[in-house]
Amino acid sequence: MAYLRIVALAVLLLVPAAAWAFNCPVVIKQAEDMIKRAESKVTPETKPLVDEAKKQLAEAKAHHETAKVKKDHGDAVRKAKVAYAFAEEAATLQGQ
Repeated sequence: MAYLRIVALAVLLLVPAAAWAFNCPVVIKQAEDMIKRAESKVTPETKPLVDEAKKQLAEAKAHHETAKVKKDHGDAVRKAKVAYAFAEEAATLQGQ
């Protein structure tokens, strides 16, 4: 019976870390899609925004791929959200 409690506790403690790891690909995919949208009508005004979005996305992917602790996944999600924001701003300025 004590063994089952230990296993149940271990599962409960690992779920949040797994949720972060699972969330990274979703947010990264959203950023990729927004960057593709912004790239469809790049202007001289929006090119730096798209370039920054790509840079942030590359960093997000690197954080996710090399993640060792929960904070690394948090960094990946944050970077992906920043990439999305830059790409969204570019798309908005392009009138999309």
